[in-house]
Amino acid sequence: MALESTSARIHVTTVGGAVVAIPEGTRLVFGRGPDVDLVIPAGRGLSRRAGAVTAVADGAWVANVSHTHALYAEGDGYRVRLPRMDEDGEPARGWFLRSGTALVGSRSMLEEGQPLRLVVSPVAGPAAGAAQDGCEGGDPTLLPLYLDPNTKLFLVALMWCRPWLVDAARGTPLPRTPEIARAALTVTDAHHEIERFDSDPAFRDRLSARVGEHLKVLRRKITERGLARPGVRLSDEVAVGVLIENGVITASDLDRLSDPAWCSRQEDLWWTSAM
Repeated sequence: MALESTSARIHVTTVGGAVVAIPEGTRLVFGRGPDVDLVIPAGRGLSRRAGAVTAVADGAWVANVSHTHALYAEGDGYRVRLPRMDEDGEPARGWFLRSGTALVGSRSMLEEGQPLRLVVSPVAGPAAGAAQDGCEGGDPTLLPLYLDPNTKLFLVALMWCRPWLVDAARGTPLPRTPEIARAALTVTDAHHEIERFDSDPAFRDRLSARVGEHLKVLRRKITERGLARPGVRLSDEVAVGVLIENGVITASDLDRLSDPAWCSRQEDLWWTSAM
């Protein structure tokens, strides 16, 4: 994440005065541990991986990504408790801020005046007035879809979305289930399994079927979160569009494919444990 960026609408300011810009389509994960984008050293009551702020076209999602600690969002006239992560690795509920300011942190951070300060600037130009109407503060009826990058589901989603993350015009065909399965083998450097995938139809069908189950889960979560219009068939193109447009999978996630540590964790998930 960039410091002091003037182009991004969404910024997080720490108690020490550091300003971190969150460009549209990217996500900032914060907490006390080293495996985050923004380390909060004095975050009392805060998890090592505590929360995530995702910048989308209409504003910012705030989600609790901890299994053990609550997270709070506070603004003018409200304090919202964001419950701990669900057992399936998804935030149970999130807070959406279209415009304005919210304070984010543990209860201790808020009460001791040490929260993160999230600012979503109004949209510039003629649409600015419309963007602010009724949007000071958050809308608790909107639920985010957050995928933990250290899961097999995330890798499947990333491989599914990759062509359109690279081709913003969305003219590139999306991969079908067998192509996603083979891409997962490539990302995790599973060379022996790639040879088997290409030569053993039974193995190819079995792995493709398991990837297909992950795609079903993604479609179900999109529906449960209300991210697609009622009655719309969740074709590959519609589902991938939803994932990208809501910042669930972003262009910055492509950088993970060249991160040896992340690829190694995915290898462990896919090939050390059962699929």
